Amino acid sequence: MTALRVLTPGDQEDPSWVEARSVSEIEEFVRAGRTVVVTPADLAGHDGEAAELAAASVCAWAGARVFRTTRPEQVRLAVEMTESLAGRRPPALTRRGLA
Repeated sequence: MTALRVLTPGDQEDPSWVEARSVSEIEEFVRAGRTVVVTPADLAGHDGEAAELAAASVCAWAGARVFRTTRPEQVRLAVEMTESLAGRRPPALTRRGLA
């Protein structure tokens, strides 16, 4: 499986990657074993940061591995959190709460 990558619009892409424009396309390409690239802002439908982060999280849950964005730090954090929740990466910090 390809490691998680967050790119800015000008970064070089691998020609073997395939771009998806919907969650169903992401799932289809992942089942076929392809590395999926998404642009969360295009999938969000409008320019809001919250919508872009939500779209990135949904795409990560569906299996996308490469994200093209103008907000790399925020998208990386959202995607890494989603990966931890999905059980595909350990959380960065664990705490045990005792009442």
